[in-house]
Amino acid sequence: MSQDAGGSLRVVVADDQMLVRMGLSTMLATEPGIEVVGQAADGATAVELARELRPDVVCMDIRMPGTDGITATRQLCGPDVEDPIPVLVLTTFDVDEYLFGALEAGASGFLLKDAEPATLVEAVRSVAAGHGMLANELTRRVLREVVTRRRTQPVTAARATELLSPRELDIVLLLAQGMSNEDIARELFLEVSTVKSHLARVMPKLGVKSRLQAVVWAYQNGIVDVTG
Repeated sequence: MSQDAGGSLRVVVADDQMLVRMGLSTMLATEPGIEVVGQAADGATAVELARELRPDVVCMDIRMPGTDGITATRQLCGPDVEDPIPVLVLTTFDVDEYLFGALEAGASGFLLKDAEPATLVEAVRSVAAGHGMLANELTRRVLREVVTRRRTQPVTAARATELLSPRELDIVLLLAQGMSNEDIARELFLEVSTVKSHLARVMPKLGVKSRLQAVVWAYQNGIVDVTG
């Protein structure tokens, strides 16, 4: 995603409840450096707007009429999307079956709608930067549940050691701890560009397209403790 000339993050907000949609939009628009470029009351409109406007992040409700948030998320950032648009899922439910579907559809993170404004802003900035919302407790709980259910089919850990170099495994481990590219670079004494290059090679090897999906793989293969 590319920001506008002024450096603002461009956001589309999708929620079928008008008051919630307007409230979220107003909350984000009052934050310096964030511009709400579109609003949608259903998933189909969200997809249409996002493809037209190419925002940095789509804040997506799950339960919407017609095309729901999971379907819309899959259309914007699913495994078959060549040029994905990051999606931050907003929900009124703590841990809910729909969240697992959103994760599998390619969502970059989850946040409760009653989160503090500062947390919402942090989440939007994090997802826009490509970091996802990995340190968020809701995301961690969803990851634990997904691991328990074995909803996805990752490569096996034994196969992973054949596919990934020791350095790549180190980076995936730190990624699973919620670290940004900058954090990983400092931890491993690497250039940020080197970390990005490693991740660009790692994801196709694991059959994933997002950092959050790479973290799912790490949890499922025991690279990071699911209870941690």
